[in-house]
Amino acid sequence: MFPLVRGAAVAVTAGALLSGVALVSAQAQETPAQESHAQQPSPAAETLREAASAQDMFVGTAIADHRLNDGTYNAIASTEFSSVTAENVMKWESIQPNRGQFNFDGPDRLVDFAAANDQQVWGHTLVWHSQLPSWVQNGNFSAAELDQVVQEHINGVAGRYAGDIAYWDVVNEVFNEDGSFRPSVFYNTLGVDFIADAFRYADAADPSAKLCINDYNTEHGNAKSDAMYALVSDLLQQGVPIDCVGFQSHLILDNNYPDNIQSNLQRFSDLGLELVITELDIRMNTPSDSDKLARQADQYEAVVGACVAVSGCTGVTIWGFSDADSWVPGTFPGEGAALPWDDNYQPKPAYDGILRGFGAL
Repeated sequence: MFPLVRGAAVAVTAGALLSGVALVSAQAQETPAQESHAQQPSPAAETLREAASAQDMFVGTAIADHRLNDGTYNAIASTEFSSVTAENVMKWESIQPNRGQFNFDGPDRLVDFAAANDQQVWGHTLVWHSQLPSWVQNGNFSAAELDQVVQEHINGVAGRYAGDIAYWDVVNEVFNEDGSFRPSVFYNTLGVDFIADAFRYADAADPSAKLCINDYNTEHGNAKSDAMYALVSDLLQQGVPIDCVGFQSHLILDNNYPDNIQSNLQRFSDLGLELVITELDIRMNTPSDSDKLARQADQYEAVVGACVAVSGCTGVTIWGFSDADSWVPGTFPGEGAALPWDDNYQPKPAYDGILRGFGAL
């Protein structure tokens, strides 16, 4: 259902000027699917998966490995979504807790789950400053040694799942809010070149997967998204094998500015890159009430609709689906109710909001 075909290469020259960056896309013409999904209304759909498919798009969710044995959780995850992302089991501390010792149990379960349910797998994530094992974070490696560690990790993980993973978040969260590069063991030791090198290593490990850069608070036009735009433009100029940009979209109720999101997505699409909303949730001060939930539904609709309206935006992934399993309350005390299903796995108004965003209601 989801052939793992890399996007067309993007050629960049210094002869054309776009927002101060020299660019020419080899993707001069949109595919028929790209032309259609922003223009054609969807028929009524019984699931989010059907609604997205009618727009030639995918809809995904983050999967909590420990919940897959629950029948209710499994039924929703398997029927409502066409893409699944590992919430934690593919992060470095989980998958390679000690150098050269890989734990593939959780990732294998996700890949098997996806295969059984005709879903694509989104790999998350290869190189990230957070959730690192101590042997990486505190290894005091030289630049040459750390580069070798990164290459070994990417080869070990992306190489093992070559052909099974549709997309990889190759590098994750490399910017501060002001657009400067985030200090990390990778940036501090290797400099900004670690980003391009990670993409090259991932391309060598799995040439079939689409390779993405992913960050939060970049869905709007701001200093951070400007920095992301400049970075991916530079990567394209260098010929780095980058295929897509992921916009996490961990949003706050009444603060999602859908018009700004659409115009920001459009400028990235104009580079010839694929775009995906990768970790959508919309949190609120708890307890929720009917008014908040109605506004949340409208804002889910607006964000999904912004993606549908941009030809290069090919999918929306929600970071989990039930409030019972959401990361939000543990990270933001007093906030929550961020997802389309409630604590009892019953659909909330946000569910219909997503359907409306896909044009299915």
